[in-house]
Amino acid sequence: MNKIGFIGLGIMGKPMAMNLMKAGFELVVYNRTKSRMDELIQSGAAGVESPKEAAENSDIIITIVSDTPDVEDVILGEQGVIHGVKAGSVVIDMSTISPSVTKEIALKLKEKNADMLDAPVSGGDTGAINGTLAIMVGGEKEVLDRCMPVLNAMGKTITHTGTNGMGQVVKLCNQILVSVTNMAVSEAVLFAQKSGVDPHTMIEATKGGAAGSWQLANLGPKMVDEDFAPGFMIDLQQKDLRLVLEAASQINLPLPALSYVHQMYTSNQANGEGKEGTQALYKSVKRLSD
Repeated sequence: MNKIGFIGLGIMGKPMAMNLMKAGFELVVYNRTKSRMDELIQSGAAGVESPKEAAENSDIIITIVSDTPDVEDVILGEQGVIHGVKAGSVVIDMSTISPSVTKEIALKLKEKNADMLDAPVSGGDTGAINGTLAIMVGGEKEVLDRCMPVLNAMGKTITHTGTNGMGQVVKLCNQILVSVTNMAVSEAVLFAQKSGVDPHTMIEATKGGAAGSWQLANLGPKMVDEDFAPGFMIDLQQKDLRLVLEAASQINLPLPALSYVHQMYTSNQANGEGKEGTQALYKSVKRLSD
């Protein structure tokens, strides 16, 4: 299995597709905004006109798009993957979407004798570019084993989390962790500034100890330097947090810290900052003090 259909060439998808080509896989690519296919086509990929056509010409179909309705459209829509998928093929959805919808899509693909893995990723655009993503995989272990060479071309840590939908559940756990930690980093940076300590010094002093985190080491300096260019946009983070809160409500689980962070990001959006990076959460915290 070395012919791959790749659907979704955004901030994450495009470098992931490039890494697959570097690893020697033959790619068929599709993106709603056709111009995003140009660089891959120039590098040797074949461009197609629909997800259906991508599936017809592939053994493995990878999707990575923005939200649950987008995944439903590219897989189950009128020109979706399901209408072109071949028996024995595997659909790997690497988007972050609803766990319950993931299970429904997997069942519909099974009716076509095709398998599905939900394999959302963590690591941002840097991880996508460097091929060092963490990939959380739900689905049958045998199917995952067959697809490991493909996933290894894009990620450094591939973890089987359980049946279909469980990859999405673990990704939502990831989003709880990164969002609440990002809030803590924002508060620590602001506390250092207001107390007269160089926040860069604070970060260097703490990132190697028990308080260390990816957010502190990577987003903390951007907060200090007021670099809010997106590696992962607030609007997309808010979509993920909405998914967490919806799933939590279905099991009557209160998530007070995450709920607060969600509201703080809503403040960013209200101030026109939804397209900025998630480190701009610092702005909402700072506004409270100002």
